Amino acid sequence: MTEPVFFAPSRRYTAAELAAFTGAELADESLADVVIERIAPASHGGKGSLVFIDGKKNLSMLGGPTPAAIFCTSDLVSALPQSVAKLVTSKPQRAFAQVGRLLYPSAARPVAITGETGISSHAFVAEDAVLEEGVIVEAGAVIGKGAAIGSGTVIAPNAVIGANVQIGRDCFVGANSVVQYALLGNRVIVHNGAQIGQDGFGFVSGPAGLERVPQIGRVILQDDVEIGANSAVDRGAMSDTVIGEGTKIDNLVQIAHNVRTGRFCVIAGQSGLSGSVTLGDFVMLGGRVGIADHISIGSNAQVAASAGLMDDIPSGERWAGTPARPMREFFREVAAIRGLTKSKKGDSNG
Repeated sequence: MTEPVFFAPSRRYTAAELAAFTGAELADESLADVVIERIAPASHGGKGSLVFIDGKKNLSMLGGPTPAAIFCTSDLVSALPQSVAKLVTSKPQRAFAQVGRLLYPSAARPVAITGETGISSHAFVAEDAVLEEGVIVEAGAVIGKGAAIGSGTVIAPNAVIGANVQIGRDCFVGANSVVQYALLGNRVIVHNGAQIGQDGFGFVSGPAGLERVPQIGRVILQDDVEIGANSAVDRGAMSDTVIGEGTKIDNLVQIAHNVRTGRFCVIAGQSGLSGSVTLGDFVMLGGRVGIADHISIGSNAQVAASAGLMDDIPSGERWAGTPARPMREFFREVAAIRGLTKSKKGDSNG
């Protein structure tokens, strides 16, 4: 791990403290006082470090300096060095992430860039905007008429909050981002450069060419939603664009007008959702997935990276390819095509 120039640990912890914090079991109580100062990948442990190994198949990752402590499953305890404090849990990576957030809180949630508190003298805040106590508005930010912002929220430099926008508590709106025609819940994170609430891509053909269809809906980002850097979420045409509670959207994602996602969806980078797409709860979309308009994806469905989706997906299914189809069907087709190419090569050599 590089020098902690940007992210310094909050403090040191003992193995016993971290076991109690995560609910893990300390395999050897005599190592309860082992000190942990940082997290590290399993291959680069060393003095004072905490790493994790999830299952025997990943045991070979421990090839570098010996760490101070390790989160592991119970079947690995006997295979690890006696000098290492072993924190036994069925979910090593989850426990490791919990400790990471504890050690590096500023890496888990964005903080004020300039270090300012309160409202910067270099920001513009409309006279009738309502800001609860504890809101931070950094230099260059603009807060429009009638906007309302909850306590603990940070509006980063040069961010623009449009008229009548409502933002809940403990949110973060990143530098150079724009939020307009939108309602945000609590603990929403909008990363740098994201654009929320611009008009959707709505046009009809007219005698003089394409004519714009007015987009009069809103964007609603429910609690704990995260929007990645340089992503765009269009406002609805006549109904709302809604991103469900706990949904995480990666960088460079396009969400078109009237899209509705369920709760706790994951949408990876460079994906594009066309107008009126509907996702159920816990849907996962890989990177560069493209979805045609008015498509519905059921809860717990998964779509593989680079898939092009033109049909509805029932709940719980896994699809891949372009055009996308059930994953088993996709791989059978791939295997069949490979078989054909191999047989042709064999014929030509004969």
